[in-house]
Amino acid sequence: MKNKQVIFNDWGLIDYKEAWDKQEALFSDTVNLKIKLRNQQTDTEGNENYEYKPTPNYLILCEHPHVYTLGKSGKPEHLLLDEKGLKEKNAVYYLINRGGDITYHGPGQIVCYPILDLDNFFTDIHLYLRTLEEAVILTLADYGLSAGRYPGYTGVWFDADNERARKICALGVRCSRWVTMHGLAFNINTNLDYFKYIVPCGIDDKDVTSMRKELGKEININEVKKILKHHISVLFNMELL
Repeated sequence: MKNKQVIFNDWGLIDYKEAWDKQEALFSDTVNLKIKLRNQQTDTEGNENYEYKPTPNYLILCEHPHVYTLGKSGKPEHLLLDEKGLKEKNAVYYLINRGGDITYHGPGQIVCYPILDLDNFFTDIHLYLRTLEEAVILTLADYGLSAGRYPGYTGVWFDADNERARKICALGVRCSRWVTMHGLAFNINTNLDYFKYIVPCGIDDKDVTSMRKELGKEININEVKKILKHHISVLFNMELL
């Protein structure tokens, strides 16, 4: 039985480590429950009274204070600030367990953490990433912005086919037993100066942008959250709770 119900939460502006710990707890609980349910199902095969209970799913949106995170495949030298520089920029730095290289999170950026059991949707991590990208592409289209993908890279880009290529959304996920965590970072009113202190996602010859920069005005981030949440729910055929 596939469980399409997804518990939605907006954590607002939350410390990165606090959000990471909360994610880890939900992720671990889901993985452990999945293992337990699978074992129970195996032990009760042929029992007509056995009722399988599906695993839960979560969709979380939030913002973080200034923080740099480095994924498992990243290079520490892609952070261009030392400890003193981080303190001067009022930023912190974490090595984390997602895929991908270094990225920045900060106020004015929507961070989306889907904690999904993909057995409830589809077991294809590449399709999962492309679907998250599509939700961002559709959200931008609602604002009259035409974005797309950059062949060979994850994320959402403008003008990916020429020298003006610039990234507006980064992706980095972890998946175990088809349960996901981490997710995407979507620049809305982000202070793009903070990207000058890293080699974003390990790419040193491309620019980073935001909706505010592309549209030339401040954007209502809560409105964007609603639109993004809608597109994610439709593309995944979710029933949001």
